[in-house]
Amino acid sequence: MKAIRVTFKSLGKRYFFGTAGYDVKDGDSVIVNTVRGTELGVCVGNPFDLEEKDLTSELKDIVRMATEKDKEQYQKNKLEEPKVVEHTKIFAKELELPIKVLEAEYTLDKSKLIIYFESENRVDFRELVKKIAEIYHTRIELRQVGSRDGAKVFGGIGPCGLIVCCKTFITEFENVSVKMAKNQNLSLNPVKISGNCGKLLCCINYENELYKELRRFAPDIGDIVKTADGPAKVLSCDVLNRNCKVKYLEEDNKFAYLKLEDVEFVRSMDKHKDDDDADSLQ
Repeated sequence: MKAIRVTFKSLGKRYFFGTAGYDVKDGDSVIVNTVRGTELGVCVGNPFDLEEKDLTSELKDIVRMATEKDKEQYQKNKLEEPKVVEHTKIFAKELELPIKVLEAEYTLDKSKLIIYFESENRVDFRELVKKIAEIYHTRIELRQVGSRDGAKVFGGIGPCGLIVCCKTFITEFENVSVKMAKNQNLSLNPVKISGNCGKLLCCINYENELYKELRRFAPDIGDIVKTADGPAKVLSCDVLNRNCKVKYLEEDNKFAYLKLEDVEFVRSMDKHKDDDDADSLQ
């Protein structure tokens, strides 16, 4: 079956929809039905063949191509959404709710208004919903999101000096763990390895697969290796530069930095460097 990827916001998650026989292409605006209601989305990429075995749920078809009237309604909704955010902030302050209001979204037909907020705790927002509904007279849904999503809304500059990745190209957040930082010999100082959201830097994940592969052919700290000057214990290992620091066992206080090709150790293809563990801070 023919499918197309559709997104509902810039750098948003991409969803699969059937083409329903329409000649859609990259950049086309389409109308689709989602769990939230009727929405206008933008096609990303061109249609492709999708096998049923690759589906995790039922594939919905796009309803139709978006008309100029649909696009005008969409833009009108977008102009009203900042006002919703401001009103929500005012009401939240009046009710002394500990939340950070991020953004608001209307469905295309304005049958539902979704407001996103960030909070460290669970919040009873029933009174807030009543106040908002009195103004906008539609179905209101308040949705709590994580700190990564909050940082994506506001953007900012990362420690590298560039605009944060979540604001420029990341469409979905992936799991990032402390073990990934350890594998790359990064400082475990939270200030140095945390992003604007307070969570581990997303970029730690970028080179993780490379480090995992290199570590399969390198000794671990504490391993005993054979060298030209006798057996030695590995104190540290720089897999990227292919060298390690060792302490000789047969001589006191004798250390050396050696290339990995100059030491003999058991190279294992079965080393498991699993990053999806309890160290995850996402």
